[in-house]
Amino acid sequence: MKNFIYKLGVKFLLLSIVIFTISCNDDLEERNLQYPQLNPTNPDANAGTWTPLLLTAPDEFSLDAPLAVTTNAYKAEINEIKSYQANITSDQQEIINYWSVGAVLRWNEIMQTLVARHNRPPYQNPDGTYPAPSAANPFANPQFPFSNPPFAARAYAYVSAAQYDAMVATWHYKNLYNRAAPFVVDNTIQVLVPKSPLPSYPSEDGVLAGVTVEILKLLFPTEIAFIQQKADEQKLYRILSGANVRSDVDAGVILGRKIASKFITKAASDGAGAAIGNQALWTQLETNAIANGQTPWRSLELPVRPPMLPLFGNVKSFLMTPANVIANRPVAPPSTSSAQFLAELNEVKYYSENATRERMQIVSFWADGVGTYTPPGHWNQIADEAFVYQYFSEVRWARNMALLNLAMMDAAISCWDAKYTYFNPRPSQVDPSIKTTNGVPNFPAYVSGHSTFSAAAATYLSHVIPSKTQEFQALAAQASESRLFGAIHYRSDCEKGFILGQTVANYAVTRAINDGAE
Repeated sequence: MKNFIYKLGVKFLLLSIVIFTISCNDDLEERNLQYPQLNPTNPDANAGTWTPLLLTAPDEFSLDAPLAVTTNAYKAEINEIKSYQANITSDQQEIINYWSVGAVLRWNEIMQTLVARHNRPPYQNPDGTYPAPSAANPFANPQFPFSNPPFAARAYAYVSAAQYDAMVATWHYKNLYNRAAPFVVDNTIQVLVPKSPLPSYPSEDGVLAGVTVEILKLLFPTEIAFIQQKADEQKLYRILSGANVRSDVDAGVILGRKIASKFITKAASDGAGAAIGNQALWTQLETNAIANGQTPWRSLELPVRPPMLPLFGNVKSFLMTPANVIANRPVAPPSTSSAQFLAELNEVKYYSENATRERMQIVSFWADGVGTYTPPGHWNQIADEAFVYQYFSEVRWARNMALLNLAMMDAAISCWDAKYTYFNPRPSQVDPSIKTTNGVPNFPAYVSGHSTFSAAAATYLSHVIPSKTQEFQALAAQASESRLFGAIHYRSDCEKGFILGQTVANYAVTRAINDGAE
């Protein structure tokens, strides 16, 4: 098993190094991996009947009926396609090549890029205090956001969930209006992408552009120009390729924007804005730990940095209730005065002092620290690699990414709830002779975030692709162990975090079983 896990790590290692290098560059460059064009084995024609996540029904937001294909206005749109196709430039061909692999996939890669660029903690002020990014003033120093792991998990979840509901609505309206694709109306049009058997109105790419831009503008307000550029390219690609006329795309954008508004309203009231807490809270957490006879967590950064998002455990989930979070909370870690704690501390010290090349490769592969797409982004990349060769439809891509990311958002909520309930110290805080290989995260130890995120992702992905269960579970185990090898976590942190991740992922699995897509 160890050899199998090692090979899996090496399989992704070079790709991770490339992504890390790109993400640390101030020039915003997105991943642009080469994949086959999206050509679904099953178009999921009935997806308009699947259960949305936040919408009350697929037709909660109205969409006007399209013009008939016999009108002069529609004929002008057909001629627009022909005009473009008479002289497609090399840049336009690149746009087709980029977006034709699938828009859910490409927007997910763009998200990974945005998270990596903004995953940089603010530098301290001259007086030793730390500034906090502000959504109300995103261009101030430091720019908003700081895409730490909980923020990133929530961001991936909102984008993916909004895309899924938007696709369910899209499929509903496709079947309702049943407008033929332009290449069916006029068989002289070249089709530069695989032909879809579905109606073309509204365009799924138009809807995805409309919904995604609005959510990303909320999450990454300093990147609006880049985000809009990508959306404009996506909309143009559908016309260049002969897949949609302009009114298909425009109607999609309108529908996507309407759906985004509901998710933006939820985001405004989910509690994430208050997750940072204040000095009184931070002091109280330390006082509570001491009162319980424990060694409290303390920041090891100089100057001392406030703890990362101590109230993120209160953020409202899509799938769990606050009572679920409490019910799933792990038992308390070993007391810092117990023999078990000492034994686990000594185990961490052993790994710190006896590094091997294999273990350090695992630590490096799963580091996912500052300047990267974070652990949730790492699992999004793994999902991208796995899904692309399953030949899913765009709506099924959206559904699978949504539930994956909702599982990891719930992992973040539940993990951060445990961290700040128990406020357990890091190994190198208790024993300063312990040297870590990738710094020390600025939040309590119990439970391990990597373990919780990875177990949640692997559990859900194993449900989607059962044939890859062994691979997903091995990768998750490797991610969990990497934190012990790196001397960042105790064994209890990893083991209990892993169980917690599996537990919260079952909410996503249950949702998948009952959403009408299986």
